[in-house]
Amino acid sequence: MQKHKKYLIITIWISTIAFVGAGFVGWGRYDYGDKAGAVAKVGSIEITKGELQKSYSNLYNQYNQILQGNFDEAKAKSLGLQAQALNNLTQQALILNLAKSYDLTVSDDELLKEIKSQDYFFKDGIFNKEIYRQTLLRNNLSTKEYETDVKKDLLIRKTIKLIPVNAKESELNILDTTANIADKIEYKILDKNSIIIDTSDTLLKAYWEKIQNNFKSEVSYELKYIKQPKSTKEFNEAKLTEYYNENKTHFKGEDAKILSYEESKAKVLEELAEKETKTEALKTYIEFKKGKNDGLQINSITISSSNNPFGTEALQSISKLTPASAFLKPTLVNGEYLIFQLTKINGAKTKSFEEAKKDVIPLFVDEQKSRLLKETAEKSVNTFKGTTTDFITSSDTNKLTDLTNKLSTEFLATVFNSETKRGYTPLSNGNIVIYSILEQKLLNKTNTNQNNPIVRLKSTLFNEGIIKNLQNKYKTEIFIQGL
Repeated sequence: MQKHKKYLIITIWISTIAFVGAGFVGWGRYDYGDKAGAVAKVGSIEITKGELQKSYSNLYNQYNQILQGNFDEAKAKSLGLQAQALNNLTQQALILNLAKSYDLTVSDDELLKEIKSQDYFFKDGIFNKEIYRQTLLRNNLSTKEYETDVKKDLLIRKTIKLIPVNAKESELNILDTTANIADKIEYKILDKNSIIIDTSDTLLKAYWEKIQNNFKSEVSYELKYIKQPKSTKEFNEAKLTEYYNENKTHFKGEDAKILSYEESKAKVLEELAEKETKTEALKTYIEFKKGKNDGLQINSITISSSNNPFGTEALQSISKLTPASAFLKPTLVNGEYLIFQLTKINGAKTKSFEEAKKDVIPLFVDEQKSRLLKETAEKSVNTFKGTTTDFITSSDTNKLTDLTNKLSTEFLATVFNSETKRGYTPLSNGNIVIYSILEQKLLNKTNTNQNNPIVRLKSTLFNEGIIKNLQNKYKTEIFIQGL
């Protein structure tokens, strides 16, 4: 994902429409729920806190879809997602400045046409005004806010269309020549699963001795800890009302409207009790740290990465403790406040052969299979007999029925980039394909489609050039720190 991050940004940099149906994602210490106030200014265009929150949310959801739901705030932070979100907005603002200089606008008719084309507002194949209203409501968006975003997106697209990028005939001819080279290939798949490896202790131990430092036990932490009981303190009506009035924005219904005091009362009680529990936990922490343990129920446990009932965040905090600073302030774990004291750190140690054996075996087997498979390929590449294809191009991956589409793509990419008639290529599943190019010819097909890789590449480079030019023309000011 790190490798392709740049190209992901390029594909979404002109999009400002809210990610309807996906919901918003917030982040740690940056609270941009308040949609007022500027966080940056590009030329004459201000970027608000609300726009930054929305940009972050959209980008987060895009990565989350790519990773099929396996994306979280830790990964977002490692990728610098907050900075990417702001960068996307500054690039959009540069284009909007350009649009402003040309006096470009978006009419109400253009806006209406765009909204009525978005099928997530359809019912029975027709745009439905009530579904439109309810969808925006569920995503905490006002009609005005959403339509402003759509107008902005349309204006950016309209500006980009003023400077279209097309492929020249000579460039299309180059693509035709490359795409229409067809080879008749003889190939044979060498399957790693057909190789049996001797995994006797004598061979395994010799292998382990070379790499034994790669097999270490986990660092573990011996701890004492206290569970803070939930507060049973009772609160009078005046205290409940006061807390509600000071924290009304905590209590919203599905329509994003603030609930009444009576509707929020149970939640108010819950928040006050949690707050009081934390206060009591801080008092317990001070007593525990001073060694005043009378009446405290102290538990003992040893934890590590693979044996950790407290969760990743708690373990990360515990791992930062030292004998000189051994106490961890109250930490919320599974709805309870826990106070930890580090008593001992057990450092990582090199495992014995017997301890490491189960981890050594798959590495040894995989390495030996790869070695033997490569030796077989080198010995047989000039004499093998295999399957012969018809004339195929690099895009005919579906014609190699004994390989998946992914593996066919890997194999044909090697063949059509090869400068030798015979060779072999390892595949991502560990197998090897040996091949011989029997014949070659040029097919008589013409590609006049402007929506091809050359146009896409030129568009990407051209858009990058526009942004660099506009960055020199319009001053960018960032008003927040830490991104």
